[in-house]
Amino acid sequence: MAAIIELDELSKHFGPVIGVDGVNLAVEDGEFLTLLGPSGCGKSTLLRMIGGFEQPTAGAIRIAGTDVTDVPPQQRDVNMMFQDYALFPHMPVGKNITYGLERKGIRGAAARDRAQSALDLVGLTGLFDRYPHQLSGGQRQRVALARAVVREPKVILLDEPLSALDANLREQMQVELKHMHDKLGITFIMVTHDQTEALVMSDRVVVMQNGRIAQDGSPEDLYERPSTPYVANFIGTTNFLPVDAVMQNENGIQLQSGGNALVAAGTPPAAAHSIRQLGIRPEKARFLNGDAEHLDNVVNGTVVETIYLGLALRTVVRLQSGHEFLVDELLPKGMLHSTHARPGDDVQIGIEADNILLFAAEA
Repeated sequence: MAAIIELDELSKHFGPVIGVDGVNLAVEDGEFLTLLGPSGCGKSTLLRMIGGFEQPTAGAIRIAGTDVTDVPPQQRDVNMMFQDYALFPHMPVGKNITYGLERKGIRGAAARDRAQSALDLVGLTGLFDRYPHQLSGGQRQRVALARAVVREPKVILLDEPLSALDANLREQMQVELKHMHDKLGITFIMVTHDQTEALVMSDRVVVMQNGRIAQDGSPEDLYERPSTPYVANFIGTTNFLPVDAVMQNENGIQLQSGGNALVAAGTPPAAAHSIRQLGIRPEKARFLNGDAEHLDNVVNGTVVETIYLGLALRTVVRLQSGHEFLVDELLPKGMLHSTHARPGDDVQIGIEADNILLFAAEA
């Protein structure tokens, strides 16, 4: 598919502080792309430059092939949905939605019809004359979305769109917003620091670090194949262990870590001698229940504590090397207190070679 947004060497400096540093990115038409990262990583600044609310220090922005680097926000074919929704409290819902249309010269019945269609689309039929203070948080969020789509822009920019909602409504709106994107077919670019939002809603995720792109890929790629400890630690939970020695042979990649001999599958991310760290997701490790079982790798330790997570039980194990290691097990109904290791128990942890991540850098 053709790129609807193209960023070439885009940078933004705030005096001596570099907010965005030479970003190159292409967003396909109709894609749901998320910029993910912690506060201060440059994701919101990047979004605001695409929208025209921040002027780049260097680089270029193209929308549908047209250079808009110096074009003001109102002349770009994008619409921004702000974190606080930015609804006019003194205007009813319908007027909030038609406001942007009227500024484009669309008024009267034509504007009202388009606003009503947008409200129908987001499931708010019949609320045209309500005021923002009469709506729930989820309804206000949908009004903001209706206002963003009513102008039929090529791109909708979403700045932490669900951050003001409570946890239950937030989960519901993640799915609804994704469904809305699929129905509209408009390109969505969202900023969030919430990894779950990024994984649930996105076609593609761009993880930002210190103003640069740390990794760019599908949610599955980033979770299953993180390229750095930073990405592995930001998307999901990861056990990190140091690598003391490494050797590659026909049986895979042989590792020494804290006195344990381990084997990893595949090809290292760089030259074998550069591997300094390995990572294992807690749900990719499991406790062994007898000598008859065999996995590629077995490490020994002692249970420190167990943490109830609802769907899973997290067990904190202190390995013989002294490192803490997390193991997450799904909890079948009624299984919490009957079959799981308790603090003080000695345990063996099995790990498949395919589930060991290799990194050249430290976390």
